[in-house]
Amino acid sequence: MEQEKKQKHANCVQEKTNHFTETAVRVSTVSIVGNTVLSLLKLIAGIVAHSGAMVSDAVHSASDVFSSIVVIIGVKLAGKDSDEEHPYGHERIESVAAIVLAIVLCITGLFIGHAAVENLTARDPAELQIPGLLALIAAGISIAAKEAMYWYTRYYAKQLESDALMADAWHHRSDALSSVGSMIGILGARMGYRWFDPVASLLICVFIVKAAYDIFADAIKKMVDHACSQETQQGIVACAGRQEGVLGVSHIQTREFGNRIYVDLEILADGQIPLTEANKIAERVHDRIEQEFPKIKHILVLVRPKE
Repeated sequence: MEQEKKQKHANCVQEKTNHFTETAVRVSTVSIVGNTVLSLLKLIAGIVAHSGAMVSDAVHSASDVFSSIVVIIGVKLAGKDSDEEHPYGHERIESVAAIVLAIVLCITGLFIGHAAVENLTARDPAELQIPGLLALIAAGISIAAKEAMYWYTRYYAKQLESDALMADAWHHRSDALSSVGSMIGILGARMGYRWFDPVASLLICVFIVKAAYDIFADAIKKMVDHACSQETQQGIVACAGRQEGVLGVSHIQTREFGNRIYVDLEILADGQIPLTEANKIAERVHDRIEQEFPKIKHILVLVRPKE
């Protein structure tokens, strides 16, 4: 009976993992196709319309293609079963993927910023070419497309509670902001303020580096066994307290492991009851908490006598 319960739980965990992997790969594939088309469109528009900001924007979109590939690799590795060398699973690989994305995003932003500074300091503003109308149209298309991709990816990142997908979503949002900056720069340059175009690239750099820092900080937090939120911990304690035979909760300890949670819980019960009854109480608490908190991968429930 106990073996059947363990097998049922293992099958349930694997089913959730498979759903997570398949959904994340599908979302990332959509991102790859969309970003490939957008980066080519913006590159052509930037070159033809003589817009440095649009070329910078194209480079940013191209980096999104690489980001989505990293996400696919990360979630596939994170979804692997536990083995002898990794008895707790591979979920942290997803956080590693998010860190890689943050680094790529930061390098992309600094590259764009460096090019913008060179244009502002090494050239006479009068020598800067005025961007054509095509660059303005491309910026508008990019804003609409990247904002749509942000909300699409963010929806599934929230649903799956995926660090790597959320990092990819913010990569889309930073690209949308980058296109807004491009549009402002192109408009300003076409109105006679030629330095607007490289200044827009410089602002794009700031947006990108800030997004990279936020992604990096969140991923690192989950790599160092950070406790889950107080709200989640309070919910777990409340759930345990509602179970029959539980007289209180004396201790709870949680840690985030990639996109999953590990929990150590100590509950109080009547010290006069038989050991078999105490074990049944622990099982009820264990099963109920796993039902109410699907993000929990493993929970250890210890029973202590109430003094």
